[in-house]
Amino acid sequence: MKTITAKSPHDSSFSFSRRYFNWKKKVEDDDDNEEEILTFSSSSHFSEEAKEAEELRIPVASRVSLVPPPRKKLPIVSVSRLRSALSVFGKNTSAYRSGLGTRVVGTLFGYRRGHVHFAFQEEAKVSPAFLIQLATPTSVLVREMASGLVRIALECEKKMGKKGVKLLNEPVWRTYCNGKKCGFAMRRECGAEEWKVLKAVEPISMGAGVLPGNCNDNGAGSEGELMYMRAKFERVVGSKDSEAFYMMNPDGSGGPELSVYLLRV
Repeated sequence: MKTITAKSPHDSSFSFSRRYFNWKKKVEDDDDNEEEILTFSSSSHFSEEAKEAEELRIPVASRVSLVPPPRKKLPIVSVSRLRSALSVFGKNTSAYRSGLGTRVVGTLFGYRRGHVHFAFQEEAKVSPAFLIQLATPTSVLVREMASGLVRIALECEKKMGKKGVKLLNEPVWRTYCNGKKCGFAMRRECGAEEWKVLKAVEPISMGAGVLPGNCNDNGAGSEGELMYMRAKFERVVGSKDSEAFYMMNPDGSGGPELSVYLLRV
């Protein structure tokens, strides 16, 4: 076997080749010449380094998406059904609403020989949010209104143990008409008789008049004719314990002919 030695200055390269390559000698019978064949070793150092690199490989975490997931949209059919249900619910409960805005419809009515009723409605077609019966006879209030301006003051007592009651829901009121005490007023629910009167004057936006009264067996009115006055009122809320209603004149001139004050003391 012929020994190969490095005769050039690149001895390191030869030693490198010895480390990573196998040299085999092939003998030819004919020429008796020896030939060295270079083959690549499968178990070379490269495979070892590859294995080490494989072991040292660090897995990289996948990127975290910072984009928020898209919101789910409600189907158009469900949204339309919800809107229709809310509209139907609003129509069914419109006649029982108790809230009042800054412009309300006020109706004063009563039989000539009976007592005065006062109703405030948000709209002409809804049930009144505030309905009281005054102790003052209708004929007396008509004379007061004929003489000039009328100021009606309603006072109720503030009960310490009873909280959360709205001012318009107080049941009993002391009544003053132009400074004179006129007994007590009682809050009432709108019954069939009161609603019949309000429906009769519903087309009237402002004015006063007389409606036919109830009749007895003889055909005569037991309480006389039913008198009414209807107008727009401006509602002013001072606090949770004070409110005022001022009748609005159609021409906008002069002060209100009728004012109603609610006070809880």
